[in-house]
Amino acid sequence: MLIRKPLLAGVTENDVTPQHLYLDRRKIMAVGGAFALTGLTSACSAQEPSADMAPRTMGGELNFSETAYRVTDGDLTPHDAVTGYNNFYEFGTGKSDPARYAEAMTTDPWSVQVDGHAERTGTFAVEDLVDFNALEERIYRLRCVEAWSMVIPWIGVPLSSVLERFRPTSDARYVAFETYTNRSEMRGVRFPVLDWPYREGLRMDEAMHPLTLMAVGLYGEVLPNQNGAPMRLVVPWKYGFKSIKSISRIRFVADEPQTSWKQSAPREYGFYSNVNPNRSHPRWSQSSERIIGEGPFARRDTQMFNGYDEVASLYSDLDLEENY
Repeated sequence: MLIRKPLLAGVTENDVTPQHLYLDRRKIMAVGGAFALTGLTSACSAQEPSADMAPRTMGGELNFSETAYRVTDGDLTPHDAVTGYNNFYEFGTGKSDPARYAEAMTTDPWSVQVDGHAERTGTFAVEDLVDFNALEERIYRLRCVEAWSMVIPWIGVPLSSVLERFRPTSDARYVAFETYTNRSEMRGVRFPVLDWPYREGLRMDEAMHPLTLMAVGLYGEVLPNQNGAPMRLVVPWKYGFKSIKSISRIRFVADEPQTSWKQSAPREYGFYSNVNPNRSHPRWSQSSERIIGEGPFARRDTQMFNGYDEVASLYSDLDLEENY
């Protein structure tokens, strides 16, 4: 099996998944076959997940390669918390709403519209975007703007490998994303919580950075609907709402795109949204975070860029207090 081992700063033997968890997961996934398409975009709250938040939708298993992207400390967040405690306002604002209601979303078939400054545009199936023979596991910490975090074993491919297929032109300085929206399947969009569809965006160098992942699974299985099936971003050095779920449109644009939370509350949520313990949210501190799955009082100090220091050079010319 191909083992991809990119050289990243800050990886130590303490960052590696505990052996008993790794072995148990590999036993389960050893029987996995080919990928089958089966069927939060917000700030977060600080409520501990409860036992009734079990996932309501589960996918098949994925084949993938191990990687050296083990750049977090501590054990993995429990599976039930990852799949049962979510922000996905299209299904409701409660943390258990996505697990309860997301099974109504149709994810097969799925199409993504690609347009803007690129040589190749059109409407594409997931299989046209993601090389399922090149899936990798990356254990990333997802840090929420309301001061809690999870450690999740994501399965996916570098976003750069997806975007390069469309040959973006030199005019493409940003890439914008939209979440699927369907009033009949997504009860939350019947209410004006946000200006639907949900929109996010990255500067092109952020999108092409090796850490940015297009995820199609977690814990060795296909993404459950509530976690953003069938494909979502994971941008580990930014607050979680930047990692847009259930992507249905990708646009290559010249100017900074409008994003949903910046549009809704610009004093609180900026375009960059890098994890920064030195810049407080207007209503709370970002200096520490609560660790989901380790009890209500388990906390850790927030790290700049969520600990992914290799992205610091992207912002060497920016004032991160002003460009939040």
